[in-house]
Amino acid sequence: MDKKALETLAKKLMFTMDESEYETLSDEFETILKQMDLIGKIDGINEVEPLIYPFPLDNVRMREDKVVDELPIEDILKNSGDTLYNQVKVPKVVE
Repeated sequence: MDKKALETLAKKLMFTMDESEYETLSDEFETILKQMDLIGKIDGINEVEPLIYPFPLDNVRMREDKVVDELPIEDILKNSGDTLYNQVKVPKVVE
């Protein structure tokens, strides 16, 4: 990934980096892409089931879903700065 693309992404994510950080990040992306390429070359990789959790989950009990009293929407929106259609309106942070 080149420096211009990294600068564009950094701007969209609203953070700044030093010149040396762009070079380091670019090198790290290249390393990751090479590793992904190597992984893609493993025979039968497409038939392997993705790992979700590395340990067996025995004796796991889920709580029962129970409906609880909700707050009135007016009380919820009372402290918000800006609302739209009974929802809290927040500033756009990603293009």
